[in-house]
Parts: sequence; structure tokens; C-alpha cells
Amino acid sequence: MATITLPTPRAMRTVHPAVRKLLVLAVVAAVLVPLADSRWTSAAWPHELTVSLSAPLTSASDWVIDNRDTHPLFLYFFGYISNAVVLTVRAVYVTLLAAGWPGVTVLAAAVAHRVAGVRLAAGTAVAFLACGVLGMWVPTMQTLALMVVAVVASVVVGFVLGLGAGLSDRLHRALRPVLDTMQVLPAFAYLLPVVLVFGIGVPAAVLATVVYAAPPMARLTALGLRGADPEVLEAVESLGATGRQRLLTARVPLARKELLLGLNQTIMMALSMAVIASVIGAGGLGDRVYQALASVDVGAALAAGIPIVLLAVVLDRITAAAGERTDARPRPRAWAYALGATVVVAVAARLVGVLDWPTAWTLNFTGPVNRAVDWMTAHLYSGVPVVGGTADWAGHFTTWVLDPVRDGLQWLPWWAVLLIVAALAWLIGTWRTALTAVLAMAAIGVLGVWEPSLDTLSQVLAAVAVTLVLGFVIGVAAARSDRAERGLRPVLDVFQTMPQFVYLIPVVALFGVGRAPAVAAAVVYALPAVVRITAQGLRQVDPAALESARSLGATGRQQLWQVQLPLARPALLLAVNQGVVLVLAVVIIGGLVGGGALGYDVAFGLAQGDLATGLVAGAAIVCLGLMLDRVTQPTERRTEKGA
Repeated sequence: MATITLPTPRAMRTVHPAVRKLLVLAVVAAVLVPLADSRWTSAAWPHELTVSLSAPLTSASDWVIDNRDTHPLFLYFFGYISNAVVLTVRAVYVTLLAAGWPGVTVLAAAVAHRVAGVRLAAGTAVAFLACGVLGMWVPTMQTLALMVVAVVASVVVGFVLGLGAGLSDRLHRALRPVLDTMQVLPAFAYLLPVVLVFGIGVPAAVLATVVYAAPPMARLTALGLRGADPEVLEAVESLGATGRQRLLTARVPLARKELLLGLNQTIMMALSMAVIASVIGAGGLGDRVYQALASVDVGAALAAGIPIVLLAVVLDRITAAAGERTDARPRPRAWAYALGATVVVAVAARLVGVLDWPTAWTLNFTGPVNRAVDWMTAHLYSGVPVVGGTADWAGHFTTWVLDPVRDGLQWLPWWAVLLIVAALAWLIGTWRTALTAVLAMAAIGVLGVWEPSLDTLSQVLAAVAVTLVLGFVIGVAAARSDRAERGLRPVLDVFQTMPQFVYLIPVVALFGVGRAPAVAAAVVYALPAVVRITAQGLRQVDPAALESARSLGATGRQQLWQVQLPLARPALLLAVNQGVVLVLAVVIIGGLVGGGALGYDVAFGLAQGDLATGLVAGAAIVCLGLMLDRVTQPTERRTEKGA
């Protein structure tokens, strides 16, 4: 009988780390796989290892519905929160309407001028005027009022959490998995429990937005506070400052850039929720986009989506400029002048009677846009000579890519999937990374949604592959050409800030309904982030290394492959990670247009009030996102001996 000779510890230490990890996994697999295969012969996740949460979640949902109008918790706690949100949003909205379009435009331009100068002030004024020209002034003010309240609440919550995490290592470790879950959980999954507690309306929309938008502020606040210069803190402490004084006079001022970046990211994420929150009664621009999606009206969707993009770009530029300012001293007189000018203009507009945007100044381009889409659908959807139509492309992509990847994943035994996840995560990380990824993937099986999760994973993998190929090619071009970078920047801004729902409408019109349109929308949404990170990573390569390569006679292609790409490896891996996370977010929304799998389950749970189906699918998406994050994000190995 043949015997298996295991390598000795001394021999293991001389083997390459990657090979050593694979050998360890092979030994573990040789022991565990025969046991699992003898106990469970099916390739699918064993039914004996699943746990049904339908009964407890349904009981919880029924209890909330039965007691929502009578229990003291709802009457005297959640009820007060709901009333406070409604009153605050209404107060902001009435104030904006009272200022009128002239007052709001002047105030926005004055703030931009105070922060970044004349050019941004002019761009801000044009952006707000464009909202009126598109006939969307009132919906824009509704969205702006809701976003102001949601962003303020998100910043307060995020700052408090980040403050605690920045000052306490224990709280920082405890908050990290919570913030990971909040950021990975799809926005639709937030809506169902919030609606159960608060009902359909503005309070539910605001609170769902706060849950979604607060994590970036918390993360960046903690990062800024923990990264404060130790020498400055020691100098302040040596002067006898108390803990509170050190926080207010040293830590917070030193973290100013991180705090403003957190504000920037919170605003972006809150605006990205504008359309999704409209599903539960947020109103405003999001409601217009959602109605257009229901009727496949591309023109109406663009008319409502463009103001969201304009708001996002303006607020992004203002907060980014504020973060780059070197003079952080407050100037109350300048702000007083801006507020005074706004009041004067608003009063003058009221006296003249032009508070409301004139109907004659609106531009209706819904008809031309829809006619253009109809032409593209008629001439590009099918029957195009040689290349075929977009419907043919979608069919071929589904048949040749999506179906084989899905069938291959579902054909693999469940233990093989876990081993592949463990190998990938351990090769680029630590054993803790691999353990986290494996447990996250196993939790999907325990929840009883193994098959639909693999279906969703197949869509994510296909979309990520297309996104990375296009993103790396375009990113390299942007990094090597200043003209290309300048030309791409506004295009990337538009694609990155356009609401996710807006992508679905033209994609459905061109590609029909199914998994391929969901993948196409995910590629368009994730591509800008991959392009930006790739270009930035290549541009930040040490110029001395490039100069040395040029002095040795290296061609431009050799410099790229042998110098820039290897040195930009951390940025490229970050691009992969962000591409995976963003693709996952939109593939889930693609469940509304035939993507099926987990995305459909989340949407079905929200539409039918089925808490069990929606939350279980949402939890599976969190686990899938956590696994993909760990598989694509290298971790430090300093704490792991022999890694």
C-alpha cells in the first residue's frame, strides 16, 4: 500500500509562500473532502446544513405591523423621530421655495465663489439654471430639501461613530464589520425594515439614506483622527492641554481634509439614493426617474436624471475645493455677505413676482430623445448586416458567457467552491482573510440561497471581466495623455453620478430584458471608478523610475509593461476591488429588468412586504460582497508569521 509522505517543516520553509499555502490547502482538502463527499453526494449545498429564517422573520414582521399604531415604542420613540424628520424636511423645502429660483441660484453661486472662486461660481449658477430650463425646478428643490436633511443627519451620525472609532481601538475593531455590512448591503434591502417601522413616506426615505450614507463619514473621520501627527499631539499635551482640548485644537484640525472628503462621499452616496428612496415615497427627481423606468420613457428619465448629475457634480466640486484650501480660517463676514445677497435677491424676486420658474423658459427635449431612442431601437436592435443587432449581442453574451459561467459554478461541488475561495483569499492575504471569505460563502449556503447566489456571482464575474478590460485600456490611455484625461473627466463625472436606474432604461431599450442588460448597466456604472483609479495609479509612479528606464532606451510600451504597471500594482488591485463592489451593487438592481437571482428576491420582498425573502437575499448579498472584497483586496501580512 502506497504511503503519502508529507514535507517536513524545514522543507516547507524553503518553499515559495504561495506554493506552501496551496500545499496546506491540499492537505486539508485531502482529509475533509472524502468525509464531505461520503456524507453529502450532491453538488448543491446540503439541505441538512441550511437554517430557515422564514418563520422568525415573518413573526417579527407581523408583530411590527400589528403593533405599529399602538405600541409605546412606535408612538413615543419612532413616532417622534418620524415627526421631526417630516417637519425638518418641510421647513427646508418651504425655505427654498420662499427664496425662489433667483435666491437659491445666488446662494449656491455665492457659496461656490467663497470656496473656489469665480469659475466654479459661474458653473454652479449654470447648473441650477439648467434644472429650471429642464422643467425640473420644483422636483429639484424637493430632492435638495430631503438631501440636506439626510446629509446633515448622516454627517452627525458618521462623525460621532468616527470620533469614537478614532479615539478607541476597541470601538474601531467593533465598528469595522458593522460599517462593512452597511456599505455592502444593497440599498433595496434597507428599505423593507425601514418601511415596516415608519411606513411609506419621507421619514423612511431619509432614514434609509442616512444608513446608506453615514459609513463613509465614519470611516474617514476615524482615519483622520487616527492619522494625526504624533509630534503635534505630544507638543499640545506637553503644554498641559486636556483630552478635550487636544481633540478640538489638534486632532480635528489635523483631520480637516479627511473630514471634508467624508462629507464629499456622504453627499455622493446620499444623491445616489435619491432614485431608490423614491420607491418608498421620497418624491422629487427620484420619483420622476422611477416613473420613467416603469414606462420605459428615456427622455423623461434623462430630464430628471440630468439635474441629479448636476447637483452631484456641483456639490462634489465645492466640497473637493474646500478640502484643498490651505486657508481654513473662518470668515463670518464673507458668509454674511453671501446670505445678505441671497435675502436681497429673494425679496426682489418676490416683489417682481418671479419666484417660480417661468413656464416659457423650459425646454422639453423628451420628444426628440425618445424619437432618437426609437430610431436606435428600430435600426440597431436587430437585423444589422454583418455585426448583428444589440439584441443579438445580448443573446450571444448570455449563451456564450453568462450561461457557461453560471452552469460551471453550479456544477462544482459546494466544497470545491469553498476551497477555491479559500485559495484565492489566502494567496493574496492571510489565513484570517481566507477564513473570513470561506465563512461568508458558507453562510450563503446556510441561508438556503446557494443556487441564486451562484447565479448572481456568475453575472458579477462576467461584468467585472468586461469592466476591467475596458477600464484598464481607457485608464492607461488617460494616464499617458493629458488631452485624453481632460476629455474623459466630464464623461466619467456624468457616468459616475448618474442614478443607477437611469442606466437601465436605455440599456433595456437596446438590449431587451434579461441578464445581459443587467451586466451592461453594471459595466457602465463601475467603469468610471476603474478608469480613475488606474489612471491615478499610473500617473503616481515614481518619475525617477521612468527616467531611468528611458535612459536605458526603453520604448513607451516597455516602460508601461515593465515599469508603470508593476509599480502601480496596489492601485490596480484597488481598481479591481472597487470594480467588484460597484458591479455587485448594480447587478442587484438589474434584478428589476430580468437579472433574476438575488436581485429579484430583494425586489420581490420589498414589493410584496415579504421580510423573510428580502432580508435573507440581502444578507446573502452582504456575504457575497464580503467574500469578493476579501478575495480582491490584499491585506498586510506583518501580523501573520510565516505567511
